[in-house]
Amino acid sequence: MDPLPSCRSPAPPVLALHPPRLAHARRTLARRLCQAACGAGLVALSSAFAWAGGNDIILPVVSSVTASTVPANGDLNPYGIAFVPRGVPSWSTLKPGDVVVSNFNAASNTQGTGTTIVKLSPGKTPATFFQGSNLGLTTALTVLRSGFVLVGNVPAPDGKNVVAPGSLLVIGPQGNLVKQLVSATLLDGPWDMTVIDHGARVTAFVSNVLNGTVARIDLTIGADGVAMLPSSRIIASGYVNRTDPNALVVGPTGLAYDPDVDVLYVASTGDNAVFAIQNAASTNRNGGVGRMIYFDAAHLHGPLALALAPNGHLVTANGDAVNPDPQQPSEIVEFTVHGRFVAQMQVDTVPGAAFGLAFGRGSKGQPQFAAVDDNTNTATIWTLRSDNDNTQ
Repeated sequence: MDPLPSCRSPAPPVLALHPPRLAHARRTLARRLCQAACGAGLVALSSAFAWAGGNDIILPVVSSVTASTVPANGDLNPYGIAFVPRGVPSWSTLKPGDVVVSNFNAASNTQGTGTTIVKLSPGKTPATFFQGSNLGLTTALTVLRSGFVLVGNVPAPDGKNVVAPGSLLVIGPQGNLVKQLVSATLLDGPWDMTVIDHGARVTAFVSNVLNGTVARIDLTIGADGVAMLPSSRIIASGYVNRTDPNALVVGPTGLAYDPDVDVLYVASTGDNAVFAIQNAASTNRNGGVGRMIYFDAAHLHGPLALALAPNGHLVTANGDAVNPDPQQPSEIVEFTVHGRFVAQMQVDTVPGAAFGLAFGRGSKGQPQFAAVDDNTNTATIWTLRSDNDNTQ
């Protein structure tokens, strides 16, 4: 994940605007992106890139490191991806700067049967951090400062029928299963997640793909074990949710929380839109779908994972199960919280390859961005600029 010290300047990116006045900006952008995201890995990701203009872009063009996400048991279809934060215990199997990936499929490639979380460490061979049984691990994946890992489970033993409601697994710092949280209302198909991490007290926002809701799950995690508190509740509902012959299930997916304004952003795949939930950490009511902030038929094609970038923009992965565009498969899209398209980057030329993505810090504290490609069963990690606002 740590980039090599030098690279050649990339070719200028393809711009989304017709650019007589942007010729100089295009050359400058290519040069700066080389400085921002140069590196090498097992495989180079050839990314098509489009830019809407402006000087606040964050999506990288040049790949840093790409590694396999296939563990020893052969699990496939990587969904969730998360960085290990600083502050994890020194005795934890996971170290700051590591990246973990959850697999949704078993070696048979049957959906909803993946049982592993893979650890990607700088300069090391990918290794299995956790392996369970009778699971289907989802995009809902996060590593807490305490070293515990939370991951969603939506199993479908035959690859066609989900065994509801699924669960949220709590995994210890050394890869052992600590507890399986189950609730038919609050955890009905936990599909993605973001957290407020206060150490012993954790607030997990969870999107439920089977009932079209978002839950706020309040947890205590400590020496006495793990407990889900009575204050846990549904804070959003009404998102399109259904089964799908190709995607298995479609519903609310990506979640990104902005603590500065107490707003939770929700990428609803079936609605092909992104919504904002106000007062997400403090509300005691169900706010419905919230306020739509981004609907863009040209650039959204079934948004899945969602993340808040260091520059304040939102970044989502298109799954192509809704509003597909054969000319724009597997795109990662950057846009502002006010609904302005900024840029997009292609993960793979095959539709449906983009899924999980995350921002975090590398082993040396450098800002990074990571995304899975579930067509090639790999994850790629880019290194971003170290500027405070990460703008270009």
